[in-house]
Parts: sequence; structure tokens; C-alpha cells
Amino acid sequence: MTPEAIRAAVLSILGGIAPEVDLAAIRPDADLRDALDIDSMDFLRFVVRLDERLGVSVPEKDYARVRTLASCIAYLSERGASERGPPRPG
Repeated sequence: MTPEAIRAAVLSILGGIAPEVDLAAIRPDADLRDALDIDSMDFLRFVVRLDERLGVSVPEKDYARVRTLASCIAYLSERGASERGPPRPG
């Protein structure tokens, strides 16, 4: 997947978790938990959805590598993300 396609998929996943947030306003270097005002359970849902949708399992030791939009895209690109299917709601 291209970085642009990964970015679109990540934003789609985040939109399902925090639908009230203006995703276009998220800075690439902003901490996603702070920018989206999500708790640890929502962040865990995000990580699970990355695996379901993009086929990349993120072990707990790598959570810091998916904390910003830019680092998440880089991590997923490095790990060979590929679209698995339609997004799950929420």
C-alpha cells in the first residue's frame, strides 16, 4: 500500500473510534490519544482494527511507534500493510 492509502485507512479507523473529531485537523506529529481525546481502551481498539483491516499486528512493545499519525503510517509501511477488506464500523 502507498503511504497515502495507509493514511486514508488509518483515518477511517480513527473516525470509527472518535467520530466527533475533525480528522483533517490532526497534525502528523500529534499524539493520537491527546488529539482524539481517547482512552487506553479506545487506543487498544485502534490497534486491533489496524490488524483486522491492514494485516499488521502491533505488539504492545511497539505501541509508541503508532502514537502519531506520521509514525503510524511509517510503521505500517515498514511492516507491509495491505488492505484486507471493508472497514468495520466503530
